[in-house]
Amino acid sequence: MTRSARRFLPFALSLLLVLTAQGVAASRGLSAAVGQMVLCTGTGPVVVYMDSEGQPTKAPHFCPDYAINLLGAALTDQPPHPSAPARVQPLPPRRAADLVAAPVPQQPARSPPMSV
Repeated sequence: MTRSARRFLPFALSLLLVLTAQGVAASRGLSAAVGQMVLCTGTGPVVVYMDSEGQPTKAPHFCPDYAINLLGAALTDQPPHPSAPARVQPLPPRRAADLVAAPVPQQPARSPPMSV
């Protein structure tokens, strides 16, 4: 890990903790949205979330427990690339004994005889 990342990471984690804790605290006082109603307006459709009694409520929030996973997307290490071969390798032999599938038979199977 680089030196600047070691200095920045504690501050980023602290800020993330403060922001997600505020979101959790705000969501505790809301009733859960159990349904939604789509209203067609002149400017386009609008989705209104409803609680169990049919009263409008705020939209459901995203779970802050997984917000920490965003750091995995931001701080990725690149995997090492394999080294190239030192010289060009010859092609493998193409013999019937080396084939994975069975060869096509010389006389394919025929269909059942026709009844007249």
